[in-house]
Amino acid sequence: MKDKETTRPERPPVRDEDGAISPEFLHAVQRAIAQGDAQALRALVRDLHEADLADVIELLSHEERLRLIELLGRQFNVEALSELEDSVRDDILESLPPQMIARAVRKLETDDAVWLLEDLPEEIRRRILASVPKAERAAVERALHYPENAAGRYMQTDFVAVPAHWTVGEVIDYLRTEEDLPDEFFEIYVVDPRFHVLGTVTTARLLRTPRETKVMDIAEKPIKVFHVLDDIEEVARQFEHYNLVSAPVVDDSGRLVGSLYIDDIVDVLEEEAAEDMLGMAGVHDEDISASVLETARARFAWLLVNLGTAVLASWVISWFDATIQQMVALAVLMPIVASMGGNAGTQTMAVTVRALATHELGRANIWRVVWRETAVGLINGLLFAVIMGLFAWWWFGSDDLGLIIAVAMVINLLAAALSGILIPIALEKMGADPALASTIFVTTVTDVVGFFAFLGLAAWWLGLGG
Repeated sequence: MKDKETTRPERPPVRDEDGAISPEFLHAVQRAIAQGDAQALRALVRDLHEADLADVIELLSHEERLRLIELLGRQFNVEALSELEDSVRDDILESLPPQMIARAVRKLETDDAVWLLEDLPEEIRRRILASVPKAERAAVERALHYPENAAGRYMQTDFVAVPAHWTVGEVIDYLRTEEDLPDEFFEIYVVDPRFHVLGTVTTARLLRTPRETKVMDIAEKPIKVFHVLDDIEEVARQFEHYNLVSAPVVDDSGRLVGSLYIDDIVDVLEEEAAEDMLGMAGVHDEDISASVLETARARFAWLLVNLGTAVLASWVISWFDATIQQMVALAVLMPIVASMGGNAGTQTMAVTVRALATHELGRANIWRVVWRETAVGLINGLLFAVIMGLFAWWWFGSDDLGLIIAVAMVINLLAAALSGILIPIALEKMGADPALASTIFVTTVTDVVGFFAFLGLAAWWLGLGG
């Protein structure tokens, strides 16, 4: 009689129907950690992609994260460290032994290794790199010397370059026999003796060409060659504009030193889009894994500035307190004028910030776009003037009040259109980030203009507050 086989419960689904880590899977991981069951934990995460493992780690508490890494031991996929949010990465690295971080650096591509190490104290970074092979250490140290947003920080130093005099056959034989090649590559760089890029050849074209053909004969001039100090956001825009998959990176002497790949550029584009979106809400560079104190501190400054602008708008209202006391309807209607202006300004501002970020808006078309937005503001202002004028007349039985709010609506929507486009442009010219700073100025303009136009017209037209 056969021994009864012991079977472990089936693993819960890693992700739910919405694509997030499923609560069942997370609870199973937390249970294994709490029980110190290394075998069960390894069975749960054994075949997880490093990105999935990173998502699980981000959902755990600080103690659970460290315990998970401890229980997995050598089976912990160190590549997951490069997929973590910044705040979680820093939280974990402070407690990990240098040997484990060094193991991660050895396994990661140069750009990912740099991201892992860049915020560590200099002494700890040196201790970690001392355990890394010389060639890899030199590549990482060189990349760390480049500015944070430079292309050199994001390039990979593993690439394939061949001399111009080789034939296609020699290149193919080299690719088959050489062990020290990147795991994946899309293009082969053809270089001269000084390692200057002469052209690029895709692997597909290489394999379709007769062996005796000179590789230089099928090489194409690179669409773009980037410098190590080029701003990575501008590089990302060039990748997007020219539909690049990879591109060479050169140093001051024009020597090929690395390659940029589309997977890293996609991360840059996503990060830039996220920064712009968060910046417009005043929560620049924040993620949901940040601590309560960090989050509160980061938001406080922005909320304080908003408080100041709200006080400014209230101060404008105080100029007309006698007017408001004589006609309560003004207090009922004036938030509508300011709110419509704020929403219209935000619409224009969002389009403008995006156009500035993608370089669709420049000196060649700036005034055409300004006139376009002015016309849009005027048209919408007239349409909503009619709607609100009729509504105010129906509600309060006053045709004068309907006319006043109609005129105020036109004025404020025009102000919203102009401020929504001119403020981001002005901020960019001054070197400020339009995505981060535009919102507060645009809403301040629309609040102040809206209140002043509506209450000022009421005081003048109706003769109130005298």
